[in-house]
Amino acid sequence: FLIICCVVLIGDMNRGVVFPIMWPLVQALGGDAVWLGYAVGAFSFGRIIASPTLGKWSVQYGYSKTLIGSTATMLIACLLFAQVHRVNSVYYLIFTQTMLGVGSATLGVTRAFVAEITATRQRTGYIALLTAVQYGGFTVTPLFGALLMYALQENSYEFGFIVFDQYSAAAYFMALLSAATLAVLMTKFKNRIRTKQNKRKKSSRTTERDELADRTTSCGITVYDAALLGCMLLNVSTKGSIASFETLGISFAESYFGLEPETAGMIVSLNGMVGVVALLSMSQLGKFFTDIQMIIGGMTVCAIGIIGFSSLQGVEDGAYNPTWKYFVGIFMIYGVGYPIGHTAVIGLFSKIVGRKAQGTLQGWFASAGSLARILFPIMSGYIAQFDDITTVFKVLFGILALSNFFVAVSSPTLTALAT
Repeated sequence: FLIICCVVLIGDMNRGVVFPIMWPLVQALGGDAVWLGYAVGAFSFGRIIASPTLGKWSVQYGYSKTLIGSTATMLIACLLFAQVHRVNSVYYLIFTQTMLGVGSATLGVTRAFVAEITATRQRTGYIALLTAVQYGGFTVTPLFGALLMYALQENSYEFGFIVFDQYSAAAYFMALLSAATLAVLMTKFKNRIRTKQNKRKKSSRTTERDELADRTTSCGITVYDAALLGCMLLNVSTKGSIASFETLGISFAESYFGLEPETAGMIVSLNGMVGVVALLSMSQLGKFFTDIQMIIGGMTVCAIGIIGFSSLQGVEDGAYNPTWKYFVGIFMIYGVGYPIGHTAVIGLFSKIVGRKAQGTLQGWFASAGSLARILFPIMSGYIAQFDDITTVFKVLFGILALSNFFVAVSSPTLTALAT
């Protein structure tokens, strides 16, 4: 389990560590907010094309070979990303971001591994631990990127063909971690051998659940398939909202609060730490709240934090927005709303899938989240470029409100299928 956590951590650190430098890097390459959206979305594009395949391979060839192959790809991609500033092309940046996404497209594989080794009643707790590691990867580790950027600034050091500057340092740092994780996978990770379960007589509760799952909806699909699709759409709405902040968070902090990228990155990191604590408390929260209640509660807090930014005026318009407003909004989104709500969605999906081989389905679930990380950043970039960034927040609020309505209406069916 610890090795699995390492794989998840470095996968999302590839997004987190470069978070503070992405906007300055895009600007240095001559790009704008639209190109930033494409660059952020490219990472998820890599994940979306690779996640279903890796999920399928984990069933066919085992977890060990699948994770070794993906981590090796990640190592190569980190070394390629380190050359972006030297190549001086936004197209090359998008290519390397796509490669990083392919190498880190193991969320479905790792979640399937955890789901298969845990009992249903313990699953949300273990999924929360895994998600805490993932969440820490892309919310806490921007601190490292900010520190590297601050330490190097305009300085550049050459060691043969290696150029170490504020744009490449993070990539070399991640390459080192990827190499270490690859070595651990090759020497210490033990593949899980699947055994066929003996058929047992179904309980009355299981029979009722199966009958409900096999019913046909008005859309022509079964209730079971509709529930899985609904969970994937919830994954899209929650992941998409956080992806928009990954895209515009730094430029928004600069334009509306006058914050430097390093400062904004540290604020996100601090609230990411709070989010990790919230995730580590999921087992305790599960004793008092159901997955449905945590989904609705988390998305509500996230939506309030987002809509709070929509009424602000920019610094260029003469407005003064105190830093605490940015901190409170990020706290509601990164510290409370997203980590609790999204993790509950993951736990609910895993419980609905049940004891079936989860690799392929978890791969598609991860792809749905990656699709959101493609569409939402690009959408946000276009809206911010041709309208206003505050309009993005209003759109995100509407999407989360609609998602909450779906969960509330479908609550009885989702609860029955997850039992």
